[in-house]
Amino acid sequence: MPKMIFVNLPVADVEKSVAFYEAIGFTKDARFSRPGSAAAMVWSDAIVFMILSRGHFADFTAKRIVDTKNEVEVLLCLSLDSRHGVDAIVEKALAAGGHADPGPKQDHGFMYGRSFEDPDGHVFEPMWMDVEAAMGGQRTEAA
Repeated sequence: MPKMIFVNLPVADVEKSVAFYEAIGFTKDARFSRPGSAAAMVWSDAIVFMILSRGHFADFTAKRIVDTKNEVEVLLCLSLDSRHGVDAIVEKALAAGGHADPGPKQDHGFMYGRSFEDPDGHVFEPMWMDVEAAMGGQRTEAA
């Protein structure tokens, strides 16, 4: 099995969250999904978001589950192929019931990023970066 990452997110309504994630470009893997309890939402061959009801998520931890509408524990950065892709996923998130740009837009020329929240308040930061330009800037600074 290749190295993968599974990001587990507690949500209020699994089906509503599935619709949101499908609307922004994720694919549901029905093999690892149970209505009302869990849904595996695939971002890439190596990254899967497990959307879990708050009750099911609580089965995995004794800690208090944070209220993501008012608190943040993690910022989830998603790389995209272009600046247009960044803008497009934020617009899709907004149209699907999310909140656009809770954080400031970032435009450094070689790197562009925005943010959105899903309906439960989890914060995503889609970004695009021109790696060659970024590396060129690092080489210039090192000299």
